[in-house]
Amino acid sequence: MYPEAFPEYEVFTASAPAKVILCGEHAVVYDQPAIAIPVSDLRVTVRIQHHQSGERGLRLIAGDLERFLPSNVCLHEEAVTDALEMTVRLVLETLKCPLPDLTATIESQIPVASGLGSGAAVSAALGRALSAALGNPLDNSTLNTIVYEVEKIHHGTPSGIDNTVIVYEQPIFFVRNHPIQTFTAAAPFTLLIADTGRGALTKVAVSDVRRLYETEPERITPLLGAIGDLVSQARRSIEQGDLPRLGALMTQNHAYLQQLTVSSDELDQLVRAALDAGAWGAKLSGGGRGGNMIALVAPENKATVRAALSRAGAKHVYETTVG
Repeated sequence: MYPEAFPEYEVFTASAPAKVILCGEHAVVYDQPAIAIPVSDLRVTVRIQHHQSGERGLRLIAGDLERFLPSNVCLHEEAVTDALEMTVRLVLETLKCPLPDLTATIESQIPVASGLGSGAAVSAALGRALSAALGNPLDNSTLNTIVYEVEKIHHGTPSGIDNTVIVYEQPIFFVRNHPIQTFTAAAPFTLLIADTGRGALTKVAVSDVRRLYETEPERITPLLGAIGDLVSQARRSIEQGDLPRLGALMTQNHAYLQQLTVSSDELDQLVRAALDAGAWGAKLSGGGRGGNMIALVAPENKATVRAALSRAGAKHVYETTVG
């Protein structure tokens, strides 16, 4: 049961970051490694408090979307397809709690359908805030399991990388079904994240790569393996502080992703613009077909690359530093 003494004026707040995949997307679904990093400057924040109206049930407010789960809703229905409702159901099932009489307000700085992990960040922040309001904050491992289940709504066959890097909020070397590995950068490095302004569903791109894998295994299997080898080299470059080498590996990764058909004209144009402006490396990040690309830049060159990305059509350019 949730605490009966929950003060009506108290507000529970939790947040979760965006993320980018530095290298290894798509291949990670086939048990190859990937490197992902949190983007802590872009966040989802959830605030939970008692209803002001005294209504019974849980109200979810997210921008223009408002959902109300009445107190008599069946929390054990099958085939839930709404990510917010699925998050609530899994948290309550885990904590063995009834539906509380609360309002959850969700605010996000993360563009949707852009490869930045918006869906996983919303689920992580909502799960954290709701469990805290119920008096039993979830540990990272349990929350990660819940967010992974919700990710199936967004991605069909998720790799597990988005939920893991977002829940733990630290750089990870990820291999599905293996223990999480964290590692340290020998020197800080700066990434520019450029938004094409074009949304794309990761679920569709993942399905298309699956189709390629099943119909052309003799071509696709070695390509996935090459991406995996590249990711291991990228980790060594980060640990050794060899940023020009890391950049070259990122650019090669983009070429492999083009062969998997998950790039787009907009992404390719931004990658070329970044490289022409002097970036060490550039590639799409995430599901592809739209969304974001990333560029590895020297601090003294970031303004030049940022301007080039804007001229090439980037709708927004974000910056994050790792290490």
